[in-house]
Amino acid sequence: MPNTWMVRSGRGGTLFSRFRQEKRVAIGWHELGPLDGLDSREAVAEKVRAVWAESNQYEVGMNAGQVYRFRCEMEVGDRMVTYDPDARTYLVGRITGGYVYDPTFDERHPNCRAVEWDGEVPRDALSMDAKNSLGSASTLFQIAPAVSEQLLAALAGKAVSPPAEAEEEAEQVLFDDLEVKAVEFIKDRLTRLSARDMEHFVAGLLRGMGYKSRVTPVGPDRGLDVLASPDGLGLQDPRIFVEVRHRNGRMGAPEIRRFLGGRRPGDRCLFVSTGGFAREAHYEAERAAVPITLVDLDMMVELTLEHYDRLTVDTQRLLPLKRLWWPA
Repeated sequence: MPNTWMVRSGRGGTLFSRFRQEKRVAIGWHELGPLDGLDSREAVAEKVRAVWAESNQYEVGMNAGQVYRFRCEMEVGDRMVTYDPDARTYLVGRITGGYVYDPTFDERHPNCRAVEWDGEVPRDALSMDAKNSLGSASTLFQIAPAVSEQLLAALAGKAVSPPAEAEEEAEQVLFDDLEVKAVEFIKDRLTRLSARDMEHFVAGLLRGMGYKSRVTPVGPDRGLDVLASPDGLGLQDPRIFVEVRHRNGRMGAPEIRRFLGGRRPGDRCLFVSTGGFAREAHYEAERAAVPITLVDLDMMVELTLEHYDRLTVDTQRLLPLKRLWWPA
């Protein structure tokens, strides 16, 4: 059974009209020059490393994989799909020629293949799962057989648009999955901060919540990493004493007791542990004479998202986030 491939038509679909009119698809990576002779993934990867020496292993793999697929894995007779974001339609056809290097087509997209186009499919004719699958940001990728079947059915006029309720349910499932992944990626970024940067991030978060805070100097701090209060000097109540433990492993009751030692009535305590807390630590906090809140990584992300817009630029630089709009 022939494979089905998606090739993006440039940023914003700038090449879509040329793809359709000239019956071609093309990809970039013009810096590599002609790909003739690069008949293995290893050869392509070696060329990528030579041209972009600063690339890391992941970047080399991603670039080499897409170039190799276009050069070697695509075959005459395979299905080809490209997308017009303006008209919101997929152009579907078949590959009719082998790899050709032709900078006259477009100097930044000189790697070409000939295609015979069969017709267009409106995006609204596809299920949410198919739309999601076709939404990959990659320049080139292989389309799953089930999605290919949907495209061909729609091309033949046999597509049945899913009910609006089913589409909304699918959107919600996709959003829930995306939200979970986003939270985990934010956790990943936070855990990669150094111990000192985490202290500064916690201090910045407290400032975003309306307190004035300062990070204590490096050295013996007797369980104090950040001090927050209305005046920032600890002269006005509430005085918030903050301990930040940025490491793997849960904090237990002994760490809570040590932190609370020497605190006075009226003090407020915050213990941040990116490794979480053992059950005994929660018991110790609940019966403490001084009010204390335990903040794990989940709560840290929750507070961050709630107050992110009020963080200073320096604090946001420690954890850069992008806003994503989603249909309500």
